[in-house]
Amino acid sequence: MGVKVVPARKSRPRTSAPGAHFSLAVSGVRSNWGAMWSGANRAAEEFYAGLLQEFDENKKGIRKDPFIYEADIQVQLISKGQPNPLKNILHENETIFIVEKVPLEKEEPSPIEELQSEDTAISDLSTGENVGLLALPIGRARQLIGFYTMAHNPNMTHLKINRPVTALPPLWVRCDGSDPEGISWLGAELISTSSNITGIVLYMVTCKVDKNYSVNLEDLKKSHKKRHHLSTLTASGFARYELFKSTALDDTVAASQTTITLDISWSPVDEILQTPPLSSTATLNIKVESGEPRGPLSQLHRELKFLLVLADGLRTGVTEWPEPLEAKSAVELVQEFLNELSKLNEFGDSTKKDTEIVKHDAAAVDGSIECLLTVRGDLDFAEQLWCKMSSSVISYQDLVKCFSLVIQSLQRGAIQPWLHSGSNSLLSKLIHQSYYGTMDTVSLSGTVPVQMLLEIGLDKLKKDYICFFIGQELASLNHLEYFISPSVDTQEQVHRVQKLHHILEIVVSCMLFIKPQHELLFSLTQSCIKYYEQNPLDEQHIFQLPVRPTAVKDLYQNEKPQKWRVEINSGQKKVKTVWQLSDSPPIDHLNFHRPDFSELTLSGSLEERISFTNMVTCSQVHFK
Repeated sequence: MGVKVVPARKSRPRTSAPGAHFSLAVSGVRSNWGAMWSGANRAAEEFYAGLLQEFDENKKGIRKDPFIYEADIQVQLISKGQPNPLKNILHENETIFIVEKVPLEKEEPSPIEELQSEDTAISDLSTGENVGLLALPIGRARQLIGFYTMAHNPNMTHLKINRPVTALPPLWVRCDGSDPEGISWLGAELISTSSNITGIVLYMVTCKVDKNYSVNLEDLKKSHKKRHHLSTLTASGFARYELFKSTALDDTVAASQTTITLDISWSPVDEILQTPPLSSTATLNIKVESGEPRGPLSQLHRELKFLLVLADGLRTGVTEWPEPLEAKSAVELVQEFLNELSKLNEFGDSTKKDTEIVKHDAAAVDGSIECLLTVRGDLDFAEQLWCKMSSSVISYQDLVKCFSLVIQSLQRGAIQPWLHSGSNSLLSKLIHQSYYGTMDTVSLSGTVPVQMLLEIGLDKLKKDYICFFIGQELASLNHLEYFISPSVDTQEQVHRVQKLHHILEIVVSCMLFIKPQHELLFSLTQSCIKYYEQNPLDEQHIFQLPVRPTAVKDLYQNEKPQKWRVEINSGQKKVKTVWQLSDSPPIDHLNFHRPDFSELTLSGSLEERISFTNMVTCSQVHFK
């Protein structure tokens, strides 16, 4: 869908001072200043019309693209739940308008320019220069805030706007921080009753690198009281602790997105950087990306990925075989396996020896997670076959040859393998038939070999997950019924098993890095199960779990918070003063000077020497 453009006027009047438009908007005074105010009125009308259209079309689900205002500015409506550039500053997650410069379109570089740009690419990314281009000068930002205010002011009846005016979501403008105060955002939010717009709250956000911050809670309270003429107020605290974050193995392997943080809120606040009291409200935030190479579930995840390869092959007709883990070919491994079982069958002691082979293979498959996942000593013939083939098959021909060997051995009666009950796979049916000396003829052509291996892989992985969750007393078969049910088609079974694996990754990550009590693990498991019974797989989803601070106090009481914030208000949600300290820039569009690596000393790391502080202040204006 194309981007809507609000036409630019031929001449754009400028005010004599950056705040002139706002002064007019608040007072509602009509002046005889002629063309300048006439131009301001038209600008407010055009700006409001563009915002209103964006708002209406978004509600109808028609569009999500930003609209362009006067060629150089874009406005985007960020709905609740979408990525929000203000998330690190404001605790709310509301629908808002974001106003910024239109990104510059880069010309296609010539080959010489491409070579020259390689040396500066890293520098550009590290400084955030491209994002910084989106910010507006403070004068232009105030002008846009003024247009928004004028349009909503009920006293501005001369504006050509339909009445009553539709109250729009808050408006936030990126600022370039070039003014003496270093303003990074300006915001405006309406004050309204059920039927009228009565006023507006104007926000100002500043941010700076502050290694030696000196702020006093009482000074913040006095400033808030003075600005808003209040006698009583409350101070609420918030702290976020990073309990775990995955790091990159090396320059060639990117870090996974696994993070575990702890959010704590409390009131009242006694002092700046107060350690949250045990009476606080705490929530664990858990985001886990499956397949951490160093993780204890890496082998199980590889089996899952091979299962997905087979499922995709059935769905698309194209199979991208992974690199084998075994030095021997799949055919060699399967032939050796069958020979060993055949010898055991000759001595009539297949059950005992078969179990020994099972334990050996189980250790090979699950040895890396034996401290968490009970090593299965009961892998049946089909599961052992899956372990060998999933680590060595590299072609469709391998599948055909391996299953041909198995079927021939069954037909000759050379092996009499045992199986778990409950499997409906084609291979298990053939094995059961072989017990009675009669077997159906199976044509190993088309998708049949892929389907056969996929079925035994599904059975094996389902039993692995059941073994863990029931063994750890985190779920019952009834809880897992949705994920292990064979009553849906194969593709859906694979999708559900993939979701079950992600639940396992989440639980095991918590067991490893925060070592919670069983009660907490059980609640987390049940929360994940309920989520995935109703939602598709989403490894970017953040699972939130309320916890008692007393249960996790050892994880945070002696640690420095990743973010610490105090919010001062007097019962009015929109009128507040916020001071925040964080270890990373809360503003994504400004370039902050960072100390050079040469400033590092033996007594502290670079991260320990850098802090970012930001302030959010506001003023409240009533229209009547």
